[in-house]
Amino acid sequence: MKIFIGSDYRGFEKKQILLEYLSSSDYEVEDLGPYEYNEGDDFNDAAINVAKAVRENLGSKGILLCDSAHGVTMQANRFKGARAAHCENIKSAMLAREHDDANILCLSAHFLDNESIERIVNTFLTTDFEPLERRIRRINRLDEREDYA
Repeated sequence: MKIFIGSDYRGFEKKQILLEYLSSSDYEVEDLGPYEYNEGDDFNDAAINVAKAVRENLGSKGILLCDSAHGVTMQANRFKGARAAHCENIKSAMLAREHDDANILCLSAHFLDNESIERIVNTFLTTDFEPLERRIRRINRLDEREDYA
């Protein structure tokens, strides 16, 4: 499985630690930036890059980190096919995968320590979607849009 990972400056340090952790796995991991600490960069850039990469690479997953995880979650979910979930514990990561087939995990660099991040990431990456009819129906509706004038 291919994993795309990105952050803003608030998540940069934990992204680097997570990249090192994932490098010992069987996953193919691609860092989509930033590649150096740049205080004041925008979370939008990483979320856009990861959402587009996940959308274009069927079966891949994404991981995003920012201060609260709210901004990257909102930005990533603006892309058709992206199902970003803000998860703060193992149970939420499990449910995001099992029930909602989330393909992008959004993590708070402020509220989560490195060990918690590793456990949540492991759960997210190893939990399969349970394709019940009602879940598939609901997921298909996520890309419904209302156009604004």
